[in-house]
Amino acid sequence: MTLLTEPERALPGSGPTTAATGSPRSSRRRGRRTAESGTATRSLISDLELARPRARVLYFLTLTGTVVVFAAAFLFPLYWMVTAALKTPAQMADNTVGSLVPTSFQLSNYADAWNEMHIAHFFLNTVYYAAGGWFIQIVVDVTTAYALSKLRPVFGRAVFGMMLASLMLPATALLVPAYLNITSLPFIHLNLLNSPWGLWLPGAANAFNVYVLKRFFDQIPDELLDAASIDGASRLQILGRIILPLSRPVLAVISILSVIGIWKDFLWPMLVLQDPEAQTLSVALQRLSATTQVPPTEMIAGLAIASVPMVVVFLVFQRHILAGLSAGAVKG
Repeated sequence: MTLLTEPERALPGSGPTTAATGSPRSSRRRGRRTAESGTATRSLISDLELARPRARVLYFLTLTGTVVVFAAAFLFPLYWMVTAALKTPAQMADNTVGSLVPTSFQLSNYADAWNEMHIAHFFLNTVYYAAGGWFIQIVVDVTTAYALSKLRPVFGRAVFGMMLASLMLPATALLVPAYLNITSLPFIHLNLLNSPWGLWLPGAANAFNVYVLKRFFDQIPDELLDAASIDGASRLQILGRIILPLSRPVLAVISILSVIGIWKDFLWPMLVLQDPEAQTLSVALQRLSATTQVPPTEMIAGLAIASVPMVVVFLVFQRHILAGLSAGAVKG
């Protein structure tokens, strides 16, 4: 029995060896692969259309043009920032098209920005805040998702629904309540301004992280946890010895997004860290640009240095981000 694909059945009068459909043997192989996989290949343009030379050329030209346009839209700001830091102030003031390529490379701008703006000090501050915020987020979000997914408390669904509802609110709408809580912590009336805890505590319960973790934990069979419980494992031991080792992909993506979010945050650290020596790199660069006579090329060099770690992290771990976000999405 010959299995024909949909485009082949729709082609009236096609012979067994037409140029568009190929040989009968290749048609049987394509139909067999479709039947074995249980899914048909779907795209905006059918395989029959792509078999025509003119359609294939037009398709790949359109695809290439779209990729180039979107890549340029995302990569051009990075290119401008890196190259602008290599120019002199006079070259940077030139807005002609020819100025996109620097005529002289002033590598000393990066060295001057590193030394004169004390980037190393604020860089270490940011690393410290990012590491502490990552650890607290992992502890709080993992335990919360574990409780909602496997322990199933009485009002667990209501709590989870309210956490997801918080994602509908813009972050700026929560600035004033969060700032009032930081200046006078409820019940104990402790002021956390100029303290790392002022950055760490408001971001500890991240609703998006809890959602991603809970969705992954839901895919872990309860029978596996019941077997460990019968062997005498406590709930914390089940979390540490079974849940966490199985959750490495999703923990990786949560960790990466957490570090990137803390590193690039600007508004909240500017409100909480009012001491100049305790500020993050992004806040310090903004303050120095407004209070000191720093050449614009050195300021852009400082911005380029501040962006390098996160660009490298994303390029290295982009596959882990995509794999972690899709982990547990398909139930098999």
